[in-house]
Amino acid sequence: MTKSRCAEILAALAGSRVLVIGDIMLDHFIWGRATRISPEAPVPIVHLERESFMPGAAANVARNLTRLGAQATLFGATGRDPAAKKLTTLLRADGVDISGLVASPRRHTSTKMRIIAGQQQVTRLDCETNSALDAATATTLWHKLEAALAKADAVIVGDYGKGVVTQKLLDALRRSCSKHRLWLSLDPKPAHALNLKGLSLLTPNRREAFQLAGLPDSTRTPNPMKDRQLLKAADHLIQQLCPAVLLITLGELGMLLCLKGQGPIHFDTVARQVFDVSGAGDTVIASFTMAIVAGASPAEAAVFSNHAAGVVVGKIGTATVAPHELRKSFSPR
Repeated sequence: MTKSRCAEILAALAGSRVLVIGDIMLDHFIWGRATRISPEAPVPIVHLERESFMPGAAANVARNLTRLGAQATLFGATGRDPAAKKLTTLLRADGVDISGLVASPRRHTSTKMRIIAGQQQVTRLDCETNSALDAATATTLWHKLEAALAKADAVIVGDYGKGVVTQKLLDALRRSCSKHRLWLSLDPKPAHALNLKGLSLLTPNRREAFQLAGLPDSTRTPNPMKDRQLLKAADHLIQQLCPAVLLITLGELGMLLCLKGQGPIHFDTVARQVFDVSGAGDTVIASFTMAIVAGASPAEAAVFSNHAAGVVVGKIGTATVAPHELRKSFSPR
C-alpha cells in the first residue's frame, strides 16, 4: 500500500459510524522510580512521580476509531463509582459517543492499576466485576444497541471476559447485523467459550488461535508460512468458524491474513521499536474494520492495520495512532 492509498482510506473514513459493544476498563498508570528494595519484603520501593489514566479494552477500541476519524458509539456497563466518572470524562475528551453506556450499582467499573518504575512494570492491581450482567442491565444495553444498528456502518465486539458479551447477545447481534448487512468484527477470548461461527472478522493472536483450534503450538518458526501447525490451525478456524476474514496477529512476526478458498498471506511487522504491546490488538481490530468500511480490500485492510499497530507498540500504555502518524509510517525509511 502506498502513502497516497493510506490517505484515501483515511479520507473515506470521515463520517463513518462504528458501534463498539463489550467490556470497558479504566487503565490507571502510576509512574515512579525505584532506587532500593524495601526492608519489609523483597519488593522495590517506588517513589511516585505522576499518574495517568486511559480508556482500556472496548473503550480503547472506540478511542482508536475516533482518533483515526470515524464516529464511534460505545456500548457497555460501568459501575456507579469514581472510576466510571473518570472513564466517561476521558471518553468524551476522545470524542467517543457514550450514550450506549449503562451504569449499574451492582458492578465495579473494571480498573487495572499498573505501577511502573522507569520502564519496568512492577505490579498490577485489578478491581472489577466478572459476573454476567443482571437481566435489567442486559436488556437496557441491548435495546440501546439495537436502536443504533440501522444507522451504523460496522460493529466491533470487544469481549474481555468481564460479563458483557454473552452467547445470547452475540446471537442476537449476528442476526441483526445480517439483517442490516453490517460488518461484524470480534477479537476472541478462548477462555470465554462462545459460538463464533459466521462472523465477518476474527482477530486472535497466535495463542488464542491455537486454543480456538484445539491444537498444540509445536512448530513455531521465524517464517510463519513454513509453520505447519500455525497454518493447520488457521485452516481449521476457517473451515469450522467460517469467518469472512481471519487475521492472526503474531507479535514481532507480523500477522497472517486468511480467507476461505485462498492461500494465507503473511505481513511482516513494520514496528521500528517496541515499548509496550498493551492495546495493540484493540488498534488492529479498530483499524482493520475502519479500512473495510472505507472500501479497502482485506489485504489492504491488513496492511493498514499492521502499520497502525506498528505505531502504537512504539508508545507506552494503551495508545492510539493519529492519521499523520499512520501516513508517516508509509513513507520510505
